[in-house]
Amino acid sequence: MTLKDKKQTASHLTVTALMAAVMCILGPLSVPIGAIPISLTNLVVCLAAWMLGPRLGAASVAVYLMLGAVGLPVFSGYGGGLAKLLGPTGGYLVGFVAQAAIGGWVVERSHGRPVWSSLGMIAGIAVSYAFGTAWFIVQMGCTLPYALGVCVLPFIPFDLVKVVLSSAVGSPIRARLLQAGLIGR
Repeated sequence: MTLKDKKQTASHLTVTALMAAVMCILGPLSVPIGAIPISLTNLVVCLAAWMLGPRLGAASVAVYLMLGAVGLPVFSGYGGGLAKLLGPTGGYLVGFVAQAAIGGWVVERSHGRPVWSSLGMIAGIAVSYAFGTAWFIVQMGCTLPYALGVCVLPFIPFDLVKVVLSSAVGSPIRARLLQAGLIGR
């Protein structure tokens, strides 16, 4: 392994850990409005996708989930542990990995073009909704219309705002990270 490869590996680990730390800080902040709270985690997942791309973005979410799984209070409402991850809303948490991967993939393929990248974020959120809603239905034994009404429809406007915010913030930060050589192209 060359010195350049070691530096790149170290920078990748650093930015991944920093984004996971941001998720751990902002993730617990939530507003309960029913079975699923409005949380800032989704915003940070979008930022991770924008700034780090699919591989590192998904890795930062995986680190966040592992920290929560071992009991650190990093999930919404300062929850943590396997019970939260395997509970009715756990599918949405697991779906964040796919959300970061899909959103980051589109950001990379579109070279950060805001409209295409935002559409990629929305596609990632849709996949996260699908994971979460399916898991919620299995756990709660409810119908699809009920789950959509409780777990998806109330959150769409908030998530669209998060996509816009992540695009406004993520795009310039990504450009700086690329310029500094902290992430790959």
